[in-house]
Amino acid sequence: MSNSAQKRAIENYRSRLTKRGIVRFELQALETDRDLIRTLARKLTEEGPETGHLRRAVQQAVSGEPPKPGGILSALRRSPLVGADLDLTRPREEGRKADL
Repeated sequence: MSNSAQKRAIENYRSRLTKRGIVRFELQALETDRDLIRTLARKLTEEGPETGHLRRAVQQAVSGEPPKPGGILSALRRSPLVGADLDLTRPREEGRKADL
């Protein structure tokens, strides 16, 4: 591939990323964190609710703020079983006799 064709391919690739709202930037980190940072960056560019959860978790971790109260309740409200109308009653039994 010639040098101009390669440059054109890179420009096209970067313009497609820009249309998706993805930008390039440089950062400094430890060599041991390279894979972690790349994986995190890749996950943050994806669509979906997992990305939002990940973004909030990272923001909370780096801000140093304690988690907001009601986290368990909001997690239960997001459960796929909400509105499933499950019958969770159990029969009441006396139990068995034990020789002590």
